[in-house]
Amino acid sequence: MSGPVPTVTALHDIYTQQALADQAVRWNKLLDKFQALYGGPAQFVSRSPGRVNIIGEHIDYSLYSVLPMGMTPDVIIAVSTDLEPSQDGTYKLKIANVDNERFPTREFDVSYSDVEIDATKHEWTNYFKSGLRGALQLLRKKYGADFRPKSMQVLMDGTVPAGGGLSSSAAFVSASALAVMIANGERDVDKKALTEVAIVSERAVGVNSGGMDQSASVFSERGSALLVSFTPSLSARPVYFPKTNPELCFMVAQSFVTSNKQETGPIHYNLRVVECSMAAAYLNAKLLPKGTELPKDAGPLGVSIRGFHQNYFKDTQKTMPEQLTELVELTKSTLTQEQGYTVEEVASGIGISVDEVKSRFMSSFPVRGEHFMLRQRALHVFTEALRVLKFLALLEDPAQAPDSEHTVEYNGKLGELLNETQDSCRDLYECSCSEIDELCKIAREAGSYGSRLTGAGWGGCSVHLVPADKIENIKKALLEKYYSKLQLSEKDLEEVIVVSRPMNGSAVFQLTGGKF
Repeated sequence: MSGPVPTVTALHDIYTQQALADQAVRWNKLLDKFQALYGGPAQFVSRSPGRVNIIGEHIDYSLYSVLPMGMTPDVIIAVSTDLEPSQDGTYKLKIANVDNERFPTREFDVSYSDVEIDATKHEWTNYFKSGLRGALQLLRKKYGADFRPKSMQVLMDGTVPAGGGLSSSAAFVSASALAVMIANGERDVDKKALTEVAIVSERAVGVNSGGMDQSASVFSERGSALLVSFTPSLSARPVYFPKTNPELCFMVAQSFVTSNKQETGPIHYNLRVVECSMAAAYLNAKLLPKGTELPKDAGPLGVSIRGFHQNYFKDTQKTMPEQLTELVELTKSTLTQEQGYTVEEVASGIGISVDEVKSRFMSSFPVRGEHFMLRQRALHVFTEALRVLKFLALLEDPAQAPDSEHTVEYNGKLGELLNETQDSCRDLYECSCSEIDELCKIAREAGSYGSRLTGAGWGGCSVHLVPADKIENIKKALLEKYYSKLQLSEKDLEEVIVVSRPMNGSAVFQLTGGKF
């Protein structure tokens, strides 16, 4: 599926017919505001969408395949390079947001030598600067270390809710990196290169994502889910749902519990990355011959559970489902401490010093924890990777295809896998919350086949696999039993529930005279 990010000249190349009218109003507002703010027209707009993950939660950074899809909510960035730097040895950045009350305009004189980002501050422009830094690394690799970027005027608008579990940060960073590359003369930006840049770039703001979010934002195609794989290298391919009766839809419902990965990472998201990496090293030390090194790979800390997996089954003839089933049992018999492991116990199990554990696993980004839940995290990763394969087999294995006019039983099998994912996220990975649990319970009782959290968790959004003929019933139940208890504005109520169709990924919209 690799190839260049598409360049488009019409909104219908990006959005579905249902979304066109609202998007035309929004884009005109963006371009008019750009003209008013900067006194000249935008030259192009870069666009990257949010995503909803169907199944495969918190396993991308352990390098197991996941199944997300792009959505209508997105980040769009209007850009012009029609300005000059004000200081020698620098280029200028003017970064503004349509919602300038929440996100104030900033202006920077950036040194040619480096892009400074203070990840300790929750500053909205850090996401643009991280995309800038990643894009410049790619441009300098291509054109040499002396490459000098152009100054840029930028106006951003985002409809992906921040902290909502639909990956607003990946959409922002991907759109930003794409904007920088186009502004500096690139015409054919490779999707795979952009995705890899965006993955590394987001880590500059203290978020150690595995790559699913950026892959979905860049690679998604209208009408299909996306199977994203990370080994032996990053790849993505479309996956289509068979025709069902009743028709299947995805409903996304916000919890209005915000979890900002950058702010809560030390005790939530980043801690899980550390626990998975520790579990990989511990299992590798206990289950493989002494001296067997855990291979370096694309995991956030340079190693992953998948690396241990590949070590253990190096010359096997067993199928992947058989391997994962065996690894579940090995994890239960090897990582026996339900109460977790102290740093000292982790060090002893791996066979290295406490200082080396801290250096290897706890020095790359801020993390806080006294007991590391290696057993639970590894069990989630192996069972969730197995659920992705089962879900994929239901979609693509002819022997499991729905064979009757009425596919309620088939739909239920897909939904049950989502329910199992929610149970695992709640009980083993401990990344759910009572509000998400309640949304899932209400939706299931009203007719959802399967309901679970989507995204990092600890709040954000839930995703529900629902029959098309029950959409209104499920919406009504959620509004009456959950949202009626919250003090929500009319605008919030309009956006709380989205019936989602798979959407296109990143694109560049070339403008003529600042108009489309």
